[in-house]
Amino acid sequence: MTLYGWSQIAIFCVIVIALVRPLGGYMTRVMAGERTLLSPVLRPVERLLYAAAGVDGRQEQHWLTYTLAMLAFNAAGFVLLFALQRLQGTLLLNPMQMAGVSPSSAFNTAVSFVTNTNWQGYGGEGTMSYLVQMAGLTVQNFVSAATGIAIAMALIRGFSRASARTVGNFWTDLVRSVLYVLLPLSLLCAIFYVSQGVTQTLGAYVDATTLEGAKQTIAVGPTASQLAIKMLGTNGGGFFNANSAHPFENPTALTNLVQMVSIFAIGAALTNVFGRMVGNERQGWAIFAAMGGLFVAGVAVVYWAEANGNPAFAAFGIDGGNMEGKEVRFGIAASALFAVVTTAASCGAVNAMMDSFMPLGGLIPLINMQLGEVIIGGVGAGLYGMLLFVILTIFIAGLMVGRTPEYLGKKIEAREVKMTMLAVLSLPLSILGFTAVAVMLPTGLASIANAGPHGYSEVLYAYTSGTANNGSAFAGLNAATPWYDISIGFAMLMGRFLVIVPVMAIAGSLAAKKSVPASIGTFPTDGGLFIGLLVGVVLIVGGLTYFPALAVGPVVEHLSMLAGQSF
Repeated sequence: MTLYGWSQIAIFCVIVIALVRPLGGYMTRVMAGERTLLSPVLRPVERLLYAAAGVDGRQEQHWLTYTLAMLAFNAAGFVLLFALQRLQGTLLLNPMQMAGVSPSSAFNTAVSFVTNTNWQGYGGEGTMSYLVQMAGLTVQNFVSAATGIAIAMALIRGFSRASARTVGNFWTDLVRSVLYVLLPLSLLCAIFYVSQGVTQTLGAYVDATTLEGAKQTIAVGPTASQLAIKMLGTNGGGFFNANSAHPFENPTALTNLVQMVSIFAIGAALTNVFGRMVGNERQGWAIFAAMGGLFVAGVAVVYWAEANGNPAFAAFGIDGGNMEGKEVRFGIAASALFAVVTTAASCGAVNAMMDSFMPLGGLIPLINMQLGEVIIGGVGAGLYGMLLFVILTIFIAGLMVGRTPEYLGKKIEAREVKMTMLAVLSLPLSILGFTAVAVMLPTGLASIANAGPHGYSEVLYAYTSGTANNGSAFAGLNAATPWYDISIGFAMLMGRFLVIVPVMAIAGSLAAKKSVPASIGTFPTDGGLFIGLLVGVVLIVGGLTYFPALAVGPVVEHLSMLAGQSF
């Protein structure tokens, strides 16, 4: 570890913190329907979209109506994206004449992009036409991210309202998230990426002659436009198979920094939106501090593990960190930071080969995802995921002092706790259940490239990434098979919607409750004690749930490495 490496990490953290309040304030005004700088231009467009869809943007919805609208919209998106892939060979904007995608891969990809996972069991430049990349994948990058923001806003309204029957309007939240937040930011980022050398063209792939005289086809395409929203929306699906390690997708250290900041920007700002809407910004900063503490700890472990490298190399007189699978233009610090950022949020974009990280370097990304990606987390999903742990923390604190749990003037009762546990336990049900089945079936074992604990880690990582709606991978696993396409597809559906539906039930229940004034016995939730208790609950729940599974994989790998044995 070096001072230069830590300075890169510090600069990233400072930029993210500096963006929290201004971006949070802007998003609060947008979602409340207040006038902003963009309103004169975008308000007529917003009204036109409501009229075209036959939606009354002023009519608020009961939580159940809101949820059904969200589910119907996502189901329609799945059908459209599946059809685009299957019919790809007969559609326009296909200069490389790519054939239709196989049924299992089309199912997996449609589920993946609808659920904001962007897991890719294929090479983008060799599988998807420009039309599918733009009208299918990129569109879902916008609307799946907007869905996450909408659900977060509904839950925030549950905490901020009293004796209310409604939690907002899904269509309004969706349109405003895309129109006022995601589109303008994506436009600015795309222009910046093009200026740095990211490709943006509808022309055919380029044929080149190498120095040895061989013919090479260089893939290009509308990369910058997809790259911008893949980061801002914590989507992660790359235009190229190499993702953000590809020089046409992430050419410089500056683009690398902007991509990492983009991943965290909106998710971090939503904590401020929460604080503003409940009338106490300190509440938002407390949640952000808990997220930040877990993030910094994870970065420190991964950077330490990668900077120290493999001790087995010392016998060969090789000293230094682990550069295997990393781009020289980024180095160890930026690669370690990117790995933690992309798994702390539900992004999944990668600028290094995660499968080549040291055992502890791969352990932290696994833990980040298995905690429900509540460390900033996906756009919207990170906030409502952390608020589930807030409810658990308040419930535990209430049990400790023998008092009915309260949070922001709302009594946390049996209904909220049951819904919270249903959401929290759905993740290990999917991760551990599918992993157990995959390592017993011949069809699952046939895709594992590495024997022993690392091969097991590859399978565990795949289902963890799918369930957590992340999309990154230990790429030693061949997941482009019908078994993994279908099983990971169902894991992604479980990780998304078995969490969202209970969250919406909680939002409706809280909104209907009366607000209870704070008293001398009310547990303060904006100070250091609460932050520490919240972090402890997150770690304890995650540790008790996943430690046996992690011990079989990364922990055994680490111990084997220390003993000088191959893993």
